[in-house]
Amino acid sequence: MIFGLDGVEIGLIIVFLCLFGGILSGFPVAFAISGAAVISFGIIAALDSAGLLIHQAIDTGSAEYAAVLAEGVKQEVVSVFRYPDLPRIAEPVFPSGWETAMDRNVSFIVNRMNERVLAGQSIETLLAVLMFVLMGITLERSKIANDLLTTMARVFGPLPGGLAVSVVVVGAFLAASTGIVGATVVTMGLLSLPTMLRNNYSPELATGVIAASGTLGQIIPPSIVIVLLGTLAGDLYSAAQEARAQTAGCTDALTYLGEPAVVSVGTLFQAALLPGILLAGLYASYAFGYALFNPSKAPAVTLEGGSGETVTRSEALTWFLFVPIGLIVGLILLMQVNVIGSQSTVIDSFSDAGEAASLRTNVGDDCAAAMIELHGQEAWNQALEEQKTIDDAGGLTQSEKLTEDELVEALSAKVAAAAPIGTGIAIGMLLIGLILTTARGVSPSANPFPLIVGAAGVGLALLLDILMVSPLTSPGTTFVILLIPLAMIGYGVKFGIGILAKNELLRVVFPPLVLIVAVLGSILGGITNPTPAAALGAGGAIMLAAYRKLKDTNRSGKIIIMSTFAVIVMILVGVNFDLRVNTGDVSFENWVAFFVAQGAYLFAMFGLLFGCWVLFSNGVLSPVVRETAKVTSMVFTILIGSQLLNLVVISFGGEHYIQQFLKSFDNEFKVFIIVMLVLFVLGFVLDFLEIIYIVIPIVGPVIYGGTMDPKWVTIMIAVNLQTSFLTPPFGFALFYLRGVAPKEVTTGHIYRGIIPFVLIQVVGLCLLALFPGVVTIIPNLLGG
Repeated sequence: MIFGLDGVEIGLIIVFLCLFGGILSGFPVAFAISGAAVISFGIIAALDSAGLLIHQAIDTGSAEYAAVLAEGVKQEVVSVFRYPDLPRIAEPVFPSGWETAMDRNVSFIVNRMNERVLAGQSIETLLAVLMFVLMGITLERSKIANDLLTTMARVFGPLPGGLAVSVVVVGAFLAASTGIVGATVVTMGLLSLPTMLRNNYSPELATGVIAASGTLGQIIPPSIVIVLLGTLAGDLYSAAQEARAQTAGCTDALTYLGEPAVVSVGTLFQAALLPGILLAGLYASYAFGYALFNPSKAPAVTLEGGSGETVTRSEALTWFLFVPIGLIVGLILLMQVNVIGSQSTVIDSFSDAGEAASLRTNVGDDCAAAMIELHGQEAWNQALEEQKTIDDAGGLTQSEKLTEDELVEALSAKVAAAAPIGTGIAIGMLLIGLILTTARGVSPSANPFPLIVGAAGVGLALLLDILMVSPLTSPGTTFVILLIPLAMIGYGVKFGIGILAKNELLRVVFPPLVLIVAVLGSILGGITNPTPAAALGAGGAIMLAAYRKLKDTNRSGKIIIMSTFAVIVMILVGVNFDLRVNTGDVSFENWVAFFVAQGAYLFAMFGLLFGCWVLFSNGVLSPVVRETAKVTSMVFTILIGSQLLNLVVISFGGEHYIQQFLKSFDNEFKVFIIVMLVLFVLGFVLDFLEIIYIVIPIVGPVIYGGTMDPKWVTIMIAVNLQTSFLTPPFGFALFYLRGVAPKEVTTGHIYRGIIPFVLIQVVGLCLLALFPGVVTIIPNLLGG
């Protein structure tokens, strides 16, 4: 033994030193990790062959070990940490020799590359990384951040610390539209730091708020960290709960937990939304509070520029607050009394199957005892009663095909119960109403007639929907009935959008806001998974950047606008009509809808290709594609290298040794605190990618194998990893900012400025620990 340490402990130290040395060597991190794996394995193999690495394992053949098992202690619980007095035997860290371990590692790395990089189940989700990177870099190169910073500075500048608050708002906005820390920090450092310094802002506050706000992309969806961490967490949670169930004596996790042991990236996006907003709010509150106590270091600033007419206080309250709230509250109230609701007439041709008991009760004694301990005696008794009721009724009722009479009866019942106004039409009219009221508030002196016509069209459409449109009315007939009110609405909306386009704040914020809502709304609403949503975001970013470039060169952007409307038409037609024309009986209106949707699709694709051509001809697309390829290649190369490093740790028992140490603590929350502290410290020297792919797979089976909510665990880890970009001396956000900061801003300014925001991160973690509902409330509401 060397220095009295166990051979496995020496091996772990060697791996860490090789990894740390490789990262500091100046080689690209992606290759440094692979090199550290090869070098550390070679050193450990040489020391093992020389007989210098000896692992003191428990002697499983001793009488003392047999006595422990006879007491009812399970074999997997026995470890050198729980039972240090058990007899030991000395064995090499490679029991079968390093040659066998190397052969196994080579086989495993090929399998893991195939599973996680080339053709495994997670590859589709990992494709979202490529799309989100493309989306973020495209938006960053389109100068949207420049417009946002300038506009938000005019809005918040007159407040104490207003420029700092505007940086936080824009950082959150860019996080939701790009998710790329480096691009956000560099962009805001170049644009806002000189302005803040010219207006006598403290260099510490200016640099701290820029670096911290730039890292919000790590937690606010769509976040690349959430995508990468989520794909890993899903596998770890499923495997850990299966192992936990089998340890408890149950056959599988579904039986033991009473629910599937799954966690998806989409669910994690839902869980990350409020924590991201919470952190942004804490940053902004600190900046505002700092300005109140140090007005000379964060003065209020009024910037020149802006557009739009003066709006009185009463007009602003009426059109921006009272009327919108009234419309939204009215919609909710009408939904509660079933005036607005579902008009679906879809009838299942089979009857509903009988409901099973809340828990499976036909299990062994050990599994039953474990389930009672997990769910409580009351839940177990309830499940027993439910199962008895099912058995007394002859067993679980099976689904059966309905007769023609039963189908007609079911359809009549559905029509009778349908709400007078459909939810889709009501929400659409609400959005139109908000456009009209906002336009009125932005320009109260404008001619109100077109807006009144649009509002009358909304009212007429709702009235006709109640009087003339039933749940059985076909979409084509509905469109004809509503044609006149739709024309009135179009007239008013066109006028309203013209007013809104003249307002600088709305003109700058609205396009990326629509993109964010489209991407996040489709994910959070469960409409689609992150990969198609990311593809939508990438395409939208290309068209948005192309429109911006056309405007910069005084060229018409009508093709881009028309392509955007083509996408909207395609979605609306697809939602309201049955486009399956390969079926036997297709109605005339569905054929018309199919050709309309096909035409809209072709025009939208033309608009996307035209946008690509505009960006390419202006020298934007090529660097965007190169940068996307560079970032994506780095991510996947680090993934491969980290897999190799993990296999090295596994080969000499390092992973099992660490997990045994963590499991020796009986309190799972204490274990989680230890892991979080380790991740926090590692954030000083390692990037989030290395932590996700090297550390999390080792500790994941322990922290995901308990009773804690996997969504909460994952978001806590993600927030903790965010500090890896902020903590000196190796915080990447600090390096990015140092590279673009003026000479008068020193590294000391940046380090001192970031310390309060690191403490805010810790406060945020504590708040999420004390109030886990902040993480789980949205997934619970949306059924994630």
